[in-house]
Amino acid sequence: MTDSTADNAVTATDPLDPATVASDENARAVLEYCLASDTTLIKALGVQFTHVSADLCSATMPVAGNTQPMGLLHGGASLALAETLASVAAMVHANTMGAQAVGTEVSGTHLRSARSGLVTGTATALHRGKSTVVYQVEVRDDQQKLLCHSRVSCMILHPRD
Repeated sequence: MTDSTADNAVTATDPLDPATVASDENARAVLEYCLASDTTLIKALGVQFTHVSADLCSATMPVAGNTQPMGLLHGGASLALAETLASVAAMVHANTMGAQAVGTEVSGTHLRSARSGLVTGTATALHRGKSTVVYQVEVRDDQQKLLCHSRVSCMILHPRD
């Protein structure tokens, strides 16, 4: 049912179950928190997490329902997926310090688009510090073609005394 990876995270065969996609109890708690509300953009976009850790976060998103009028995957949907993945990974990192994470910057280059199927986003940590984190995010189509390359920065907010 699950498959261990190098950073002790678990890759899901059932992406709906946080217990199978989270790397540890901390990642599981963050993912459950993010999925608790039915009114989030995560739900609206149809994002299904497949792996969650502070170093790497991945998920799929359907093209259907996330298109612009020409029937192509909306660029904003790709960037929303990118920021979601990086933010969840950043929250896993921040939670280990008793802190929170908030996005501060997202940028992306759209290289091509998709008309159908699922896209897969993967956020990989470039920097994980005490006050900031930076992730590189790739969004790929069903044929593994790169659709969007993004960079997302988040600030770590520590509790005030």
